[in-house]
Amino acid sequence: MTELLTPATTRPRGLLDLLNGPYHRASLNVFLVIVIGHWAEHLTQAYQIWVLGWPVPKSKGMLGLAYPWLVTSEWMHYGYALVMLIGLFLLRRGFVGRNKAWWTVALTIQFWHHIEHLLLFVQAQSHHFLFGKAVPTSVLQLVFPRVELHLFYNTIVFIPMVIAMYLHLRPNAAELEESSCSCHSSAERHLADA
Repeated sequence: MTELLTPATTRPRGLLDLLNGPYHRASLNVFLVIVIGHWAEHLTQAYQIWVLGWPVPKSKGMLGLAYPWLVTSEWMHYGYALVMLIGLFLLRRGFVGRNKAWWTVALTIQFWHHIEHLLLFVQAQSHHFLFGKAVPTSVLQLVFPRVELHLFYNTIVFIPMVIAMYLHLRPNAAELEESSCSCHSSAERHLADA
């Protein structure tokens, strides 16, 4: 029997439905641009340190060279960490099956990465530093140098995120059936029904 469609069943109901439904692909593309911008900052800083031989305090990435206060106040670092966390959270509902599992791994790691940046941000704003240090210091910075640590964090968030996106764009039949986002063409859905 054919089910009657009502406006409530045919239209997304809110922002999360829009982001994870008809605008999921566009939302992922915008998020990817932000992620690439974040990587550009870290890779520029790494280049400044290990290729150009600049001392770490002078190696501020691209935006940090133009606006040094962004780096020293922790606004830029915390802003990126927060945007990454929010993006991973908001776009999670569009994923299903295997790809959702990988996206959740990225979200979980980013949650901790965000906590580390929140600690740094609060210390920079309050000028009260933890662990008896003279500068803002995160928990794992007690063991690892800051630049290397945050390159590592970004890598271990990025890898499962890329795996999730790869699997999301190449779903198996069950995932394609369960998916309600705009990332899959009607031709793919037709093939899954056949």
